[in-house]
Amino acid sequence: MKVAPELPSLIQREIDRHQTRPSGMRLLLCGSAMSVMGGLLANTAPLRGRAQLELVVRPFGYRAAAEFWGVAEDPALAARLHAVVGGTPAYRRQFLADDVPESLRAFDDWICRTVLSPFSPLFREARYLLAEEADIRDTALYHSVLAAVAQGNSTRGGIAGYIGRKSVDISHPLNVLEDSHLLARESDVFRTGKSQYRITEPLINFYEAVMRPAWARLESGQATEVWGQSAERFAAQVAGPHFEAVCREYVIGPGRSSLSASRGEVGSGIVTDSAARRQIQVDVAVVEPGSGGRRPSVALLGEAKWGTVMGAGHLERLGRARELLTARGFDTEHCGPAFFSAAGFSDSLRTAAERGGVLLVGLDELYGRAVPTGFVP
Repeated sequence: MKVAPELPSLIQREIDRHQTRPSGMRLLLCGSAMSVMGGLLANTAPLRGRAQLELVVRPFGYRAAAEFWGVAEDPALAARLHAVVGGTPAYRRQFLADDVPESLRAFDDWICRTVLSPFSPLFREARYLLAEEADIRDTALYHSVLAAVAQGNSTRGGIAGYIGRKSVDISHPLNVLEDSHLLARESDVFRTGKSQYRITEPLINFYEAVMRPAWARLESGQATEVWGQSAERFAAQVAGPHFEAVCREYVIGPGRSSLSASRGEVGSGIVTDSAARRQIQVDVAVVEPGSGGRRPSVALLGEAKWGTVMGAGHLERLGRARELLTARGFDTEHCGPAFFSAAGFSDSLRTAAERGGVLLVGLDELYGRAVPTGFVP
């Protein structure tokens, strides 16, 4: 299409010519650049209205990816692996020739000889994913936007401030990255008009958070040293946010059977506590919008922690969030707290779950190896 921009119009002409006399021919158009493929059928594009099927082939979900990589029996390893390479099948077979970490103890050596090695095809893959998008020309600007999100600046204003631009100046890059399915804009389920951005491709997030700041050292073969100094950054900027997204995926999919009131929008949001001058981040929430004079209702409030043992303090935080939402007019009568942790739960929180009304979900529960403790009424 770059060489021959008239190609879609030529295809349209041939399709229209054969509509009156069926030939039995079928035409399959495929490509990896999401913005290009989506543009084929958008607005006034020549092929709009002429497609019989539009199929977006998405990466594996976290459970299917664990099965594909053969690590489903080790949830701790599966979670780390998915936080780095996501669910793209080619990364195991075509890129790494079935080089899979044997255990959690082998993960560090594996990541140093694969993703962080300049001799590995995965080393520059994150850069290639960005470069292949046709609408991206100033790659430095787009990398800066992605780096801002990877550093925890998830709002439009936060991204603009991080890269030293005005909010209006980054509208186009944000739209292009959304169209390319590299960024997702997720609405705040408690605040209308508020949203946050999240990097959808784990390998790009890992690159921006861990690899790009130390690129020169990695190219010189210092993978072991760089990775040894990246534990805190990996936990805070890669594994933690990814774990929150996986927990929301769990609530949407396999976890619905554990929740008796999970019909509604699944997302995250911020509850402002004006009295305490703080904001309570709710990582996983199920909210049903109000309609017909009925108030919006909250079915679940959840908090997700990657490296923190969750305890009574977390239960109090969600209890306070529930009180604030009730005061704002939300129906929270059937709202229950849920806690997701990769590090475990305190005895006091487990006792509360055993009494009922509290849901505990760890890595074994996320990967279907155990039944969640407690329930949400």
